[in-house]
Amino acid sequence: MEAEIIQGLKQVKQASRKLVRLTDGQIADILNQLADLALEKQDFILAENKKDLERMDPENPKYDRLLLNPERLKAITDDLRNVANLPSPLNITLEERTLDNGLDLSRVTVPLGVIGIVYESRPNVTFDVFALTLKSGNACVLKGSRDAKDSNIAIVSLIKEVLAKYELEDVCYLAPAEREALPFILNAVDYIDCAIPRGSQGLIDFVRANAKIPVIETGAGICHTYVDKEADVAKAKAIVTNAKARRVSVCNALDCLVIHQDRLADLPEIMAELGEEHNVEVFADAAAFEKLVGHYPDTLLQPATEESFGTEFLSHKMSIKTVKDVEEALDHVARHTSKHSEAIVSEDNDTVEYYLKNTDAACVYANASTAFSDGAQFGLGAEIGISTQKLHARGPMALRELTSYKWVIRGKGHTRA
Repeated sequence: MEAEIIQGLKQVKQASRKLVRLTDGQIADILNQLADLALEKQDFILAENKKDLERMDPENPKYDRLLLNPERLKAITDDLRNVANLPSPLNITLEERTLDNGLDLSRVTVPLGVIGIVYESRPNVTFDVFALTLKSGNACVLKGSRDAKDSNIAIVSLIKEVLAKYELEDVCYLAPAEREALPFILNAVDYIDCAIPRGSQGLIDFVRANAKIPVIETGAGICHTYVDKEADVAKAKAIVTNAKARRVSVCNALDCLVIHQDRLADLPEIMAELGEEHNVEVFADAAAFEKLVGHYPDTLLQPATEESFGTEFLSHKMSIKTVKDVEEALDHVARHTSKHSEAIVSEDNDTVEYYLKNTDAACVYANASTAFSDGAQFGLGAEIGISTQKLHARGPMALRELTSYKWVIRGKGHTRA
């Protein structure tokens, strides 16, 4: 396995140099051709995806992430075309000036180089990563999980079919799905410029602890929504319901409702649709539990434990924490957040601004659902993931976030004394 992987990494590193020679029009053609081919070979992709699905328990929260169907495939191809039409993030002059000695300086965007993506159970990521890395001039090393092995092999075969027309097959390399392959990716200091893990907190922690190459953290979303004393009940109900139930398996889904003690009387109304229509299991602290008894399905209502907080459920489960004021809300969020997406619902502008300023997360919302934490929703096209760290990039990792820069210095025979 090691020899196979090293050979693949050498080839992708060598091929990455060719990408800077592509025009933006050629990149757009590749992505549009891939979208066409994916729809043409839809039956093939779905048949391979079915093999993966048959190996997974449908009750597993990862099942929904793994699932491809015609609707999702159409959305994926729409994203490919969208990325194709976006402006190139390369060769943008970020600043320029002339020094006192006459040297002309400019700072210009360039690709990161070769990006290694480590991800779980989401074959759509294979399409997204390829589109974004190609558009930003980067080659990609894909390390998917065994759960999506057949889906990923099928998708990469289509990618390479299109790339072959441009003699660029090696700019996308799919590493073996086995876990034993991962250390070779994380230690590839000569071949990969950075690694981006996308998946569970366990995966992210493993990559961070074991990588010798630079790591940009994305993924785990332990998301809270604080319903303030001055919240509008209708807004709170709509936002909480959407953030939790729109799609429970995604990283921007609501995990914990934090509610001001003065609004506990409104809790049954805020939670009504989640219990009646979406069968969301709730782990409520003592005060919230007391208010929900008799107003929420008994089979779905449980007392909260310490483990109920700071958990990314990725399923039809959530917790509720009661607080006495915004300070206690901020303390609770700070203790349990993954710094992904956090929200406040309030009509008091001072409280809103205080919460936004004092919440440390990549995306912070006022009177809106955390479900909007998405590169496409931000107008960035598709995304690699949501960066939860502060170095290099934060929030949706889209095209501009997949570039670095270089200094270009032009002189007229200048020498330094």
